[in-house]
Amino acid sequence: METTKLGMETVKKIPKQRFRRFSSEERVAYICLIPAFLGLAFLTYLPLLGVLGISMTNWSGLTSPEFIGFSNYIKLFTTDPYIKDSIIATLYFSFLSVIGSMIYSLFIAILLNRKIPARGFFRAVFYVPYVLPAVAIYVGWSWLYEANFGFFNYLLSEIGMDKILFIADSRYVVPSLSLIAVWLSGNLIVIFLAGLQNVPGIYYEAAEIDGANGWQRFWHITLPGISPIIFYNLLLSLIANFQVVTPSLVLTNGGPGNASRFMTYLMYDQAFVNNKLGYAGATTFIIFIIIALFTAVLFKTSNRWIFQEGGDDK
Repeated sequence: METTKLGMETVKKIPKQRFRRFSSEERVAYICLIPAFLGLAFLTYLPLLGVLGISMTNWSGLTSPEFIGFSNYIKLFTTDPYIKDSIIATLYFSFLSVIGSMIYSLFIAILLNRKIPARGFFRAVFYVPYVLPAVAIYVGWSWLYEANFGFFNYLLSEIGMDKILFIADSRYVVPSLSLIAVWLSGNLIVIFLAGLQNVPGIYYEAAEIDGANGWQRFWHITLPGISPIIFYNLLLSLIANFQVVTPSLVLTNGGPGNASRFMTYLMYDQAFVNNKLGYAGATTFIIFIIIALFTAVLFKTSNRWIFQEGGDDK
């Protein structure tokens, strides 16, 4: 009887011990998360609220701000001559850059994942453009795009085609700038490469035994296996390309016309050229809303195509 009672008392004590241990672990976890929460609050949410507050003022940065409510937003969408073209240019650039970067980086990652001579060297070659100074890169590309003596126009003239004004023609300027953005996607290549190396090789072996060809293995094994990586890279590329500003500042000054007057360049022009910080704040918040909408759609639809190794789509 004593042994039975002792055993029952021990069993009763186990949940309490586990509860105490888990509570202690949770407290430690919350304590460790405090710096992250503070960083998120002070570096993200508070500045965002500050921009929202500035957007409701008439402020040049040199005088005291005057509260005017939503007047900047109303003016932005009713009388501003640039906002429509700016949104269209940003969406166009983002679409070309995101799609191009995803296809290019995945293709290069698949090639670099194979056993080829000097594989480490080629991995470095494709990653280096991402870490080079942005201004130097765009200046170098401006030489390639030069209308009279640029390398690309030289090639066109050699094959008997007319020269193209890559960054001086409104028809070609956004695709030309998007090509640079695609070339700069070395970070996506590295992330894709890591994802490809984590796809279990046993799946490919089983598919080969079943007679699956290369395309079938890619479509039914590789893509589902790296779908979380595709989601991450898609989100990363989307956010980065919606905030594009360097090409406009270095190469085009928003031209020709308004063809490359991206929203971030419009914000820069309003704030630092025209000294309308309140008006620029409204443009900034519109950029945030657009990015947030696209991000929300991406998260909402991701459960339909992100594959989990357990066999269920999540």
